Amino acid sequence: MINIEYYLVLSAAIFCIGVYGVLARRNAILILMSIELMLQAVNINLIAFSTYLIPKGELEEHLGFIFAIFVITIAAAEVGLALGIILRLYRNRASVNVDEVNLMKW
Repeated sequence: MINIEYYLVLSAAIFCIGVYGVLARRNAILILMSIELMLQAVNINLIAFSTYLIPKGELEEHLGFIFAIFVITIAAAEVGLALGIILRLYRNRASVNVDEVNLMKW
């Protein structure tokens, strides 16, 4: 069985890649993908902690999986809303550069 430390290192690496993508990129699609990477890193942590720290047969055994499903649901809603905003930005400015977002004011 794989130790929990491997999952935590993988999750930290994915989260750091996501943070770098959010801070370094100017393309709205790439920023959205980086946020999704960060959310999936959180899901890996939730499932790893649920699997390794809660004894089998307990009532809370599947709690990490349930939280992960909620995070996936929220991420899907966030992607739908963000893609709508990005499409509107592209139609108005012919670019998805986040530096031009303030140009959409009235």
